[in-house]
Amino acid sequence: MLTLKDLRGSAIDAAAVLPRASQDISTTIETVAPILQDVRLNGVSALLEYSEKFDGVRPPSLRVPAEKLREAAEQLTPEVRAALEELILRARAVHEAQLPEASEVSPGPGARVINRWAPIRRVGLYVPGGQAVYPSSVVMNVVPAQVAGVSSLAIASPPQADFGGLPHPTILGAAHLLGIEEVYAVGGAQAVAMFAYGAKDQAGQQVCPPVSLITGPGNIFVATAKRAVQGVVGIDSEAGPTEIMVLADDSAPAELIAADLISQAEHDALAAAVLVTPSMTLAESVATEVERQARDTRHADRVKQALSGTQSAVLVVDTMEQGVEIANAYGAEHLELMTRDDAGIVDQIHNAGAVFVGAHTPVSLGDYCAGSNHVLPTGGASAYSAGLNVSSFLRSQQVIHYDREGLRAVAAHVSALAQAEGLPAHGDAVQARFR
Repeated sequence: MLTLKDLRGSAIDAAAVLPRASQDISTTIETVAPILQDVRLNGVSALLEYSEKFDGVRPPSLRVPAEKLREAAEQLTPEVRAALEELILRARAVHEAQLPEASEVSPGPGARVINRWAPIRRVGLYVPGGQAVYPSSVVMNVVPAQVAGVSSLAIASPPQADFGGLPHPTILGAAHLLGIEEVYAVGGAQAVAMFAYGAKDQAGQQVCPPVSLITGPGNIFVATAKRAVQGVVGIDSEAGPTEIMVLADDSAPAELIAADLISQAEHDALAAAVLVTPSMTLAESVATEVERQARDTRHADRVKQALSGTQSAVLVVDTMEQGVEIANAYGAEHLELMTRDDAGIVDQIHNAGAVFVGAHTPVSLGDYCAGSNHVLPTGGASAYSAGLNVSSFLRSQQVIHYDREGLRAVAAHVSALAQAEGLPAHGDAVQARFR
């Protein structure tokens, strides 16, 4: 099922040997662009029509009534409610520690510059609802935004025919537990358009005001739409298929590695699962374990497609140093370390959305109850971007206050630089204060 590549004894071009899921969103822009334009012009009526077309149901209303949110929370099973409450508690603790502090600097007498952080005022949070139900994504989107101080939060999730055109009740229940009252039964590219442009009904009433930032993962149509509206609004990232890379030596348990590869492969047929190891014995054992465990898993067909795809492989290298090089070149969404020297190796990892250290820290822990965020960069984007966090919902802002003497101390410097740049009026604006 997993392709085994023996790279020992050869010069490794990390970029060339790495398996990677391909998701070219340029191929879907022709489908998405008319949807964005239609929603921009026709608002609620267009949104309802696309729900009927793509989700097979016309929601009774675009916005989910408050009583439906409350009912959904009341109907959560005790086990699921307890799990969500624990996730919320741990996520708040982790994300509160991310809050940056304001600072004040005095570059000279009579001069003050304050560095402060201002929350984005209104944010649209997208929660997928396709092959799986993701109440955990509600928590991962909402908690850092709330910690940042965002005052207006709206959630969009696809309507479900099985639930009368409402989003899945577990998603609604999670929203209610978090105190979110603004939830829309809208999915796909049309939800992105609704957040970017707002949506009015036929009477011209604003049903969903536009937002300043859209966050949350989705399928290729959601990713395409987010790229298309970037600039009209901010976006967190363009999420691609999920990825797991395991970097392990011969001390690692093959059955646990296999279980973790399968756990991510069940997300999507395009999911990437990669093991990098200097141990051929471990590589062969993991391949055997994957075959055995995959037969009994619930989504066996989907798992087989993902693990048999070109994006998944077992790479056998000469040394752990080569393994680290490959891990940094790949920049996995999720990177697991199972080695004799996890503490030493983790310090050598520069590119990864999140790093899971040791045999008792599986990726699925991070998906649910670690307290970390599971909205992470994919496709190598961890080399230049981070997962969703409190700073995603904040803007750095500087407040400058100079008095007369503070300005006088640098007036000549301002004039000199203004003349050097051919902008003498800049210097004149300073000198005018001393005439």
